[in-house]
Amino acid sequence: MQTSFVYQALPTRVVFGRDTAATLPAEADRLGLRRLLVLSTPEQAPLAARMGQLLGDRVAGAFHGATMHTPVEVTERALEVVRDRQADGVVAVGGGSTTGLGKAIALRTDLPQIVLPTTYAGSEMTPILGETENGRKTTQRGPKIQPEVVIYDVDLTLSLPPLMSALSAFNAIAHAAEALYAPDVNPIVALMAEEGVRAIVEALPQVMRTPDDPDARAGLLYGAWLCACCLATTTMGLHHKLCHTLGGMFDLPHAQTHAIVLPYALAYNTPFAPEAMARLARAMGTDDVIGALLRLEHECGIPLALRDIGMPEAGIEQAVAQALANPYANPRPVEAGPLADLLGRAWRGTGV
Repeated sequence: MQTSFVYQALPTRVVFGRDTAATLPAEADRLGLRRLLVLSTPEQAPLAARMGQLLGDRVAGAFHGATMHTPVEVTERALEVVRDRQADGVVAVGGGSTTGLGKAIALRTDLPQIVLPTTYAGSEMTPILGETENGRKTTQRGPKIQPEVVIYDVDLTLSLPPLMSALSAFNAIAHAAEALYAPDVNPIVALMAEEGVRAIVEALPQVMRTPDDPDARAGLLYGAWLCACCLATTTMGLHHKLCHTLGGMFDLPHAQTHAIVLPYALAYNTPFAPEAMARLARAMGTDDVIGALLRLEHECGIPLALRDIGMPEAGIEQAVAQALANPYANPRPVEAGPLADLLGRAWRGTGV
């Protein structure tokens, strides 16, 4: 057992359950917020409007322009609305794109954030922001980025299509997997990571069969929350570096990129992370973690190759160079040749 470690609990208030969106007005009042800007993607605008109706006269306005990878130019447009409406806080309704926009606004204004997630991406629990500008995605961490309140409402996830649910769930698994071999992992995080993966692997097949099963959805959301807590308090490694690089360079869809890259990144690190792989094996009930992940992805209908989601083969060399330019902490040294081989396999989807 690790007998010397540091664990920093983060201050986000979590409200978890069914129909918990109804607590939104009370949470806004608890924070003293009277002029909230409601954020969403264009697709989630109707849901954002419903949340606005719950808030009543606490709403100052809405911005429905959130998009993948948090482009700086979108944040600047949203900030104009913040200033014009004199907003004193933001409510982010949706997945990682909307949560990222809320964080980007908070970083620049220190406005309080309330997040209502509709996916399993996990960004809502972290003090981490990834932003894209001029084809490059960069990340930063800080207390202003951390949301004040997260309202997990199982009912808001019931309409998430099965494929998107699976993609988002694999994104969550990636947070836990990399936390297990992070240089700052500790026993508390390891427990959350193992339990989070167990809950997701147990619930995901049921969600795929019966997407409207609230108990299965609750299990998936619970697991994703735990995995997000792992992401929030540890340093991510090669997998996240690759996904940020590929997403920023080629505008690849975030969750799909995570799902495709994960088995390859884990295979790369397996010989250097035996304890992490043993915990994953225990959580998943298998001795073949990589094979089990690939089989589960196949059963869920997830694309298995980067070429299937729009990455050009010619981009492999460019991605390797950018990933090496500012590498993340990783149990195995990151070298150009093995990294190019990893990306080549992931691009073709040929398996590890």
